[in-house]
Amino acid sequence: MFKHLLIALDGSRMAESVLPAAKFFARLSGASVRLVHVIEKNAPGVVHHETHLRDPRAADGYLRGIASRWFPDVSGVEIHVHEAAVNDLPRSIVQHASEFESDLIFLCTHGSGGGRRLMWGSIAQQVVGLGSAPVFIMHAGRPGDESSFACRTILAPVDGQKEHESGLVMASGLAQAAGATLHLLMVVRTAGTVAGKWAAVRLLLPGATARVLDDEADEADAYLRRTGQALRGQGIRVVSGVKRGDPATTVRRASRETRADLIVLGTHGKSGVDAFWSESVASRICGMCKAPLLLVPVAPI
Repeated sequence: MFKHLLIALDGSRMAESVLPAAKFFARLSGASVRLVHVIEKNAPGVVHHETHLRDPRAADGYLRGIASRWFPDVSGVEIHVHEAAVNDLPRSIVQHASEFESDLIFLCTHGSGGGRRLMWGSIAQQVVGLGSAPVFIMHAGRPGDESSFACRTILAPVDGQKEHESGLVMASGLAQAAGATLHLLMVVRTAGTVAGKWAAVRLLLPGATARVLDDEADEADAYLRRTGQALRGQGIRVVSGVKRGDPATTVRRASRETRADLIVLGTHGKSGVDAFWSESVASRICGMCKAPLLLVPVAPI
């Protein structure tokens, strides 16, 4: 499924939270691993009470240690330190991914506070928007060991639009490769949660709005029945359902109810704001959900 993994690390223990998942994907796919550290211009000397790597030689030694501890049995492990300090971290990560032909990028969100965490979620979406490779996001925590990441249950929010099916293709491929259960979720807003221009329509035509949303729920149910049947024909365990409400809040609740190990989302990732649905839903999910996310770039058809 994947051939070349790129793992961006800053030297902090919190950033190493992503390593168990990266090792899992390397074993699952037999992929090579590229460990990358980018020297940031005007970077702080300390990150979360830990020394932030600003010296290329120290960064090189750090990455070599990570390689020997985490990927001793991976045949293709390489390290790279970008020594010239950069201002635009997302663009630098994308450039390295393109140079190394990486088809999956691993990033860890930072910070115990929501603002810092959302900022790093935005950086991840910028990486998606600037590049073509999927981005795996793990919220920072304790590094754990190689068994601390599993992929038994995958949650895949979908909307039935063909241009967004890259997320569904990725989720179903992972479910098949990992022997995981795939939960398909479609969220249809209630009249009270419609946003944008539809909020004004609801005020003027509440009855018509409710009927349109009910029709959407029926269409969503039919779509999930067809899609689930096709995926089961490929030997994938599929559970599906339509839920009503605010998309981001509903996805968060579903991730808890299903105990999802991974959420897979298709996203446009434009400037970290335009997302899978409108109103920056992917960005909100990045900030709200504790489960790891796999953001898959959406290419317009």
